[in-house]
Amino acid sequence: MELITNVSEYEKLAREKLPKMVYDYYASGAEDQWTLRENREAFSRILFRPRVLIDVSHINIATNILGFNISMPIMIAPRAMHKMAHPEGELATARAAASAGTIMTLSTLATSSVEEVNSVGPGIRFLPTLLRQLVRRAETAGFKAIALTVDTPRLGRREADIKNRFTLPPHLVLKNFEALDLGTMDKTDDSGLASYVAGQFDRSLCWEDVKWLQTIASLPILVKGVMTAEDTRLAIENGTAGIIVSNHGAGQLDYVPATISCLEEVVREAKGQLPVFLDGGVRRGTDVFKALAMGAAGVFVGRPVLYSLAVDGEAGVRKMLQMLRDELELAIALGGCASLRDITRAHVVTDGDRISRARL
Repeated sequence: MELITNVSEYEKLAREKLPKMVYDYYASGAEDQWTLRENREAFSRILFRPRVLIDVSHINIATNILGFNISMPIMIAPRAMHKMAHPEGELATARAAASAGTIMTLSTLATSSVEEVNSVGPGIRFLPTLLRQLVRRAETAGFKAIALTVDTPRLGRREADIKNRFTLPPHLVLKNFEALDLGTMDKTDDSGLASYVAGQFDRSLCWEDVKWLQTIASLPILVKGVMTAEDTRLAIENGTAGIIVSNHGAGQLDYVPATISCLEEVVREAKGQLPVFLDGGVRRGTDVFKALAMGAAGVFVGRPVLYSLAVDGEAGVRKMLQMLRDELELAIALGGCASLRDITRAHVVTDGDRISRARL
């Protein structure tokens, strides 16, 4: 294998290795894919204001999330069907996350069950579900939180999946649903996933359901998919434990802003009452630094997990996480910080900052 020097290089190698239907499912976004591109490009418009002559001989990036100590503020987002990327699927990802000392979020649409993931050994794991049976199973399996996805009353129009007539390969099963009699993902004339989701996802999901979930779950509940101040207020009013700013990897509503562009609005409205995390577009340690400077308590990465898993299994995911960690430590040192608490909003400048200064 050629020398991989950054996280983005895994995507090119994964594209060469994976079947077209699988790669397109992992890589594509909704409709024109403007938001998919913007999730990355928005990071490039945020620049650093580094400080100098600061002792950075010892860098500490350990942090605490919902009472759990982790090695770095970089966590694994829920992405479906890891076994399409590698035979060990979510089990390899879980081992890599545990080895890195960080959090893994298992997708509800996983090809390994909560019990199977738990069987690989200790780890801090979240699950995004509203199903009573799955909540109970997650609690029994030692999962630590529910990260409820709230932006999918319907599945976004993903045209690559329609062209490919995407469906789950016949040797794989959505393991969390295997015993729940929720049907199968069959081949259709468009996207088998879209058809399956249309039959399973609840379009009436609302904040009352979040409150109901708190009555049946002993775990803290985060909401994933919040992008506005208005929904931030409602998340706080309804007792959630945290917010993950996310546009579902640009797979739902196209032409919404990049998540990094929404982050400060959510952070300002949260007023420190609950932690705010960022999901979407992170490919560099510098991206993590920028998100932290703008108020995120940590970031989640999704597609890089799938690409690195496809290329080199568990070892690939471990290396990908280590590269992000190393880059973050370097960015923090070069930015003039010795720990996460030293990072402030003054370390970055955005387009909005430059416009505001020009008006003065």
